[in-house]
Amino acid sequence: MEAITWGSLFLAPLEHLMAEWGIDPEAGVDALVVSVLLVLFAYFAGRKYRGTDMLEPEGHISLASFAEWSISLLIRMFGDVMEHGVRELFFVLGTFSFFILANNLIGQVPGFSPPTDQYNVTVTLALITFLVTHVIGIRTHGFSYIKKFMGPVWWMAPLMFPIEIISHLVRPLSLSVRLFGNMTGDHKVVAVFSALLALGLPVPFMGLGVFVAFLQTFIFVILSAVYFQDALSHPH
Repeated sequence: MEAITWGSLFLAPLEHLMAEWGIDPEAGVDALVVSVLLVLFAYFAGRKYRGTDMLEPEGHISLASFAEWSISLLIRMFGDVMEHGVRELFFVLGTFSFFILANNLIGQVPGFSPPTDQYNVTVTLALITFLVTHVIGIRTHGFSYIKKFMGPVWWMAPLMFPIEIISHLVRPLSLSVRLFGNMTGDHKVVAVFSALLALGLPVPFMGLGVFVAFLQTFIFVILSAVYFQDALSHPH
């Protein structure tokens, strides 16, 4: 008997349509649930900051203070990688951080699967990084942005240009495959041990899954920040 999941309960009418689009129905539901939860988190955590420029520290842990601490931590982390442009690009890097981490972690909840174990999800995120990288590069440097693909000296340009183009085109592939592969493998391991013994045995592997969820989020967003910094830096 097929297990009843959140996707089969709530999105059964859209299953055929999502299949035509190449979207796994279960992953689509889980991503939708994550998105709704993140919107609610942003609304309630940021409610006290709306309409004011300065607030006194609360002195205790709350949803708002946790959000403030998380964002400050992310800004400092990205600031160690990027020389400038952290706050301007935080709408991308911060969104990636919360969205990817939440989608990774939801796979640890019974009845859910991590949407990041679907390649169409990870490749979409990687393509956003790719597009943003070159958009900010062109906006920052204009036509001289092409110099970044030419190498340090002009006579190396015929060799360096195709190498650089291939290198940049491979970035979305490496980003998406790394996240997809690790989350798929982790989810399969937990599923196998859960099937063997549902009580007790999967717990260590779920703990490992939480670690993998944070690690893969960190790798994805840090590499994205590195690519953004590379685009913003001055050409050779």
